[in-house]
Amino acid sequence: MMYTPADGFPYYFDLVNGDSLQTLFTTISTFDFLKSIPEDRVIYRYEPNKWSIKQIIGHITDHERIKMFRAFQLSRNEKTQLWGYDQDFLINQSRFDDLEMQLLLVDFLNVRKASISFIETLSEIQLKNTGWAKDYEITLEDFLKSIIGHELHHLNIIKEKYLL
Repeated sequence: MMYTPADGFPYYFDLVNGDSLQTLFTTISTFDFLKSIPEDRVIYRYEPNKWSIKQIIGHITDHERIKMFRAFQLSRNEKTQLWGYDQDFLINQSRFDDLEMQLLLVDFLNVRKASISFIETLSEIQLKNTGWAKDYEITLEDFLKSIIGHELHHLNIIKEKYLL
């Protein structure tokens, strides 16, 4: 079955191709790619009301921050709905376009390092903990993998729509 971004977790999970958590979170190709984007493209929008590349990077970083807190809750077996968030509201409250690209990348890398540190503390038993996200029961391991799937989704959009 072909999933779309509207399907959430199944779509993002499909993008990671079954790689291990360690491989997914420690691969630096995302950062190499983002560093290679020309400065004159980082505030470009391919349509009015679409995010700039800087805003996409900020969104990916925000997303990882939010999802890692929820992963922490799931790792401790806290039985809570792994709720969504209003991404447009968060972007509208940010100042990503005003920030230097280097600062956005450093912030993203720092969040990633914290994510890796947290993942390294998890046991195999914790990775099998389950929770509910929308209509899907999901393991902690798959929840974590979906964070990278979300990132890959946005990188694909950058490649397809912003860097023509």
